[in-house]
Amino acid sequence: MTRRDALVHVIDALHAEIDALKANDVAALERATGTKLTAIDTLRSFGDGPVDDEVRGLAQEADRLNDTCRIYVNLMAANVRRRLQVLTGEGGNAYGRGSVAYA
Repeated sequence: MTRRDALVHVIDALHAEIDALKANDVAALERATGTKLTAIDTLRSFGDGPVDDEVRGLAQEADRLNDTCRIYVNLMAANVRRRLQVLTGEGGNAYGRGSVAYA
């Protein structure tokens, strides 16, 4: 396996993670995450040597997809926080961590 192949596996796994997040499919998310982590371990084994433009582009694509996953997770967390606030009768900012008292 080459560095390029490992990056393609990471990208495929990130696409699978995004699909699982969209579908709220926990089992698929676990599988995709496991696949991604295995591919990342393979990438790690290649070390930090020089890369060509194709590999650099694949790494940038993987980074963008990872950011997309992070955004989905953050939105889901904000929705859960907002639902919990509604259930507990608390209002407030869905993005805040706690209540703030003003004197």
